[in-house]
Amino acid sequence: MDYLKCVESFVNTVTCGSFSAAADKLGLTPAMVGKHVRELESRTGCTLLHRTTRRQGLTDAGLRFYQYGLQILATVREADGLANHLYENVAGVLRISAPVVWGTHVLTPILSRFLQHYPGVDAEMVLSNRKVSLIEERFHLAIRVGTLNDDGVIAIPLAPYRMILAASPDYLARQGMPELPADLQQHHCISFSQWRSDHRWQLEGPTGTQEVAMTPRLMVDSGEALRQAALSGLGIVQHAAITLQSDIDAGRLCRVLPDWQPPARPMHLLRLPGKQQLALVSSFTDFLLRALSDK
Repeated sequence: MDYLKCVESFVNTVTCGSFSAAADKLGLTPAMVGKHVRELESRTGCTLLHRTTRRQGLTDAGLRFYQYGLQILATVREADGLANHLYENVAGVLRISAPVVWGTHVLTPILSRFLQHYPGVDAEMVLSNRKVSLIEERFHLAIRVGTLNDDGVIAIPLAPYRMILAASPDYLARQGMPELPADLQQHHCISFSQWRSDHRWQLEGPTGTQEVAMTPRLMVDSGEALRQAALSGLGIVQHAAITLQSDIDAGRLCRVLPDWQPPARPMHLLRLPGKQQLALVSSFTDFLLRALSDK
């Protein structure tokens, strides 16, 4: 039998003065209220109520349990109120994981605007290129680039993660501008070490897909280090368009083989399943999707 229901029946019996009055308040029968009280007495091993044909009163143990029961029910109401607040109000701490580059250039400004709009929300953003576990690491949301192999999560498609090739004007002045993908074999290339590709760059263009075998002059596991190496004139970099576009617009870098680019990588927003989502999670999800659609 539900322990909390037993406590609720006992407390209301004492407060209302009888099984019948407690039953009316709780929407139960007097017999069920009496059964709840007897179950509580059986569980505690104590007589909680003195019963006579005319009235019933508290025993010493019953008085102490009544006081505890009031606290128990108050705590339950407080917990229910907190849960309802979290499901109905945009408040709390949002935990979200995202890849370093996308999180830095795209998610950070969007999340900052969201926090300004909702003063009751705090956030913890973890930027990492590894695949996190939403359940084990207690994330509300995660941005995932690449193929999905997560069971039991809801994946919302986002715009694909687009890559481009670029190099500094200084490098291109010294080494020349490639005209075909095969020309990359004669150039210094800068590669992201976390994307294992057997030293092959796959490019899609007007005549289909081509793979170019090359030996990277530099392999590095940092997106910002890739960018800095390209800016310093080391060679041709394959990197996210969102990272390099401002440098291209400013003339610090130039697009290389603009008709050819690496295959776009699928990207998703992941969340745990459930019909009812925290208002915090659903509100940020809507905010993020609207912001991305405006880009």
